[in-house]
Amino acid sequence: MASDGELKVHSPGESLEALTKEAETLKIKLEEERQKLNDVALSTVAERLEVINYLNIKPRRVLKGHQAKVLCSDWSPDKRHIVSSSQDGKMIIWDAFTTNKEHAVTMPTTWVMACAYAPSGNLVACGGLDNKVTVYPLSLEEDVSTKKKTVGTHTSYMSCCTFPNSDQQILTGSGDSTCALWDVESGQLLQNFHGHAGDVMSLDLAPSETGNTFVSGSCDRMVLIWDMRTGQCVQSFEGHQSDINSVKFHPSGDAVATGSDDSTCRLFDLRADKEVAVYTKESIIFGVNSVDFSVSGRLLFAGYNDYTVNVWDSLKCVRVTLLYGHENRVSCLQVSPDGTALSTGSWDYTLRVWA
Repeated sequence: MASDGELKVHSPGESLEALTKEAETLKIKLEEERQKLNDVALSTVAERLEVINYLNIKPRRVLKGHQAKVLCSDWSPDKRHIVSSSQDGKMIIWDAFTTNKEHAVTMPTTWVMACAYAPSGNLVACGGLDNKVTVYPLSLEEDVSTKKKTVGTHTSYMSCCTFPNSDQQILTGSGDSTCALWDVESGQLLQNFHGHAGDVMSLDLAPSETGNTFVSGSCDRMVLIWDMRTGQCVQSFEGHQSDINSVKFHPSGDAVATGSDDSTCRLFDLRADKEVAVYTKESIIFGVNSVDFSVSGRLLFAGYNDYTVNVWDSLKCVRVTLLYGHENRVSCLQVSPDGTALSTGSWDYTLRVWA
């Protein structure tokens, strides 16, 4: 009794094919629109700027004490202390001026891949192959580990963590390809961020005071911008040829720098919605593990697998200088909160402070 007005039922395969085709054509249209706005290269615009000739950055301190590869570090908001974590399961709190160790905690697991100071400076978080994020209150009176508390658990290793805006919440990235926002007090999962198709390696909060967006970089070679309130991905960038190991917001909040195993750093502009710079040289063939900006955003520091730190002019896209000193790959690096120093951590078991 079929009439002519009857709906045509697609076979699932057919409709999927049609939708895939449609998605592809939309992608091409988007790319065409982007190209229309692609008027001039960043390095061209920067040609009229003065060249940065002289940077007097020297190694000022060496922090020795880890018995294994240093995997992560973070400056305290007090601009003086550094927390670092290593492959042998140790977490150490350093006074970067005197090089003294103020606390040393042994974690129940090896490969503590992430550590972070809370905004108050009274709390540190860390995690790694235990799939957990654990929080330690810091007090000089007693042993730090007595007060430790597990806040959240992923289904794979935890690669990175940070406190957004307060000691009350913690944001984590994991090998299970998700990011998650946790309540520190209750351990409750407040928000889950699904969108990557590979291990999340790095995340960074947007510098704005309200701070509701963050960026993540992954082994799927994608850079995603997220809204923390909704859990939605609001923007994505592609361009890297290999795993992205590090992501960092430009101090203006309008761009994101990335470092990758493809041996390049890149700059993605949120307003132009595209890649605006690549930091690379023929001679650089080693992967980038960590990136950070100077306070002005003019310099981009990048730590590489060839044991060096390259300092790039972020606007002119040229290398300003090289920092030698580590004897194995540079695994983490971070400009201090006031911009006066740079800390680097390495597989050579040491951390170094440059200024």
